[in-house]
Amino acid sequence: MNKQLVTTSKFLSLVLRHQPDVIGIELDSEGWADIDRLIKNANARGTAISLDLLHEVVATSDKKRFALSDDGLCIRANQGHSVEGVDLKLEPIEPPELLYHGTVEPFLAGIREKGLLKRSRHHVHLSADKETATKVGQRRGKPIILTISAARMHAAGHTFYLSANGVWLTDAVPTEFIELDPRIEIEIE
Repeated sequence: MNKQLVTTSKFLSLVLRHQPDVIGIELDSEGWADIDRLIKNANARGTAISLDLLHEVVATSDKKRFALSDDGLCIRANQGHSVEGVDLKLEPIEPPELLYHGTVEPFLAGIREKGLLKRSRHHVHLSADKETATKVGQRRGKPIILTISAARMHAAGHTFYLSANGVWLTDAVPTEFIELDPRIEIEIE
């Protein structure tokens, strides 16, 4: 993906997941934004976006972060929202036996103590494979892959969702369902 596509994708992630107000737009209750308004407001605030560029970002995103509405008039992020009031209307689904989460060492003490928490997002994000989890963890340094006993969690009453781009979502992952690599030892103060 070229630099302009990467920059635009990051901008769309900011606007469509976290801060639509940064360009003066609103998301509807399902996270959709009017494309014409998004382009107009982004350009008025110094971020050059055309309809062709927006479509190219949607089509070439390796993680399929965005979706266009059936009529092509709206766009939304497929998951990862921190904007209140957005409900993607995902249906609960039974997860596979294992899922994965990529993280880095500085977060392990907190994970050992409290599990995986959604914090400002609507859900904890999990991957169906180690490769994807590794890519996620690499964004912050040397990745550590956690194995999540998703089937046991589901059997214990935890709900899972699968986003349009294949990211598994749940409200939290308690410590008893997380397998940490026993070779990694850190001091917990």
